[in-house]
Amino acid sequence: MTDEPNTPRPDPAGQPHGEQAAPGDAPEQQNMEQLISGAAKLAEKVTTLEGQIADLTDRLLRAHAEMDNLRKRAIKDKEDTAKYAIQKFASDVVNVADNFERAITSVPAGAAEQDPAFKSLLDGVSLTEREFLNVLERHGVRRIAPQGQPFNPHQHQAVMEAQDPSVAPGTIVQVYQNGYVIEDRVLRPAMVVVAKGGSKQKPGEPQQAAQRPPEADDEGPDSIERDIIL
Repeated sequence: MTDEPNTPRPDPAGQPHGEQAAPGDAPEQQNMEQLISGAAKLAEKVTTLEGQIADLTDRLLRAHAEMDNLRKRAIKDKEDTAKYAIQKFASDVVNVADNFERAITSVPAGAAEQDPAFKSLLDGVSLTEREFLNVLERHGVRRIAPQGQPFNPHQHQAVMEAQDPSVAPGTIVQVYQNGYVIEDRVLRPAMVVVAKGGSKQKPGEPQQAAQRPPEADDEGPDSIERDIIL
């Protein structure tokens, strides 16, 4: 008889003869792989949801900011409408105040004292002008009378310059036509004449240091002799 090598024969399950597979190993490994795969998918889904939440939160904050800006703009538009609703009407009405002023300033000095009736008429026109300006002020319209003030390009319109060394440069020396403002907005700039040149300081300019008199710098014989003695 021929001796056959003692080789284990495979059983029908595919395992070598003599080695038995644990019956619970394959299902446990499969369950572990499923758990790992499910955890990875869940983490990916959580990341996606967190991104969506961040995007929705950003959109909500932007929408809230836009609504707040719209609300503030609506309030400001309402306030501006209340303030400047009469702007066009006021632009026409201030011409009446100009006529009152022209009527008063056209009267020669001392002419009213010579005629009591004329003086009463002039007083009535002056009183009417003051009351008219008070009515304008109650509605936010104020007169700009810049005589002697520094020139302000935001409220004044310079029609010419005049040489006047008695005032600081940029001072208004004559007013052709008074201006008006409505609340904080210029309704009509004042037409003025501005001083050009002048030896005085500008308003608000710091004072210059006093110069030493020329004679203090001159060194005569006495000063030279005094220096030698010292």
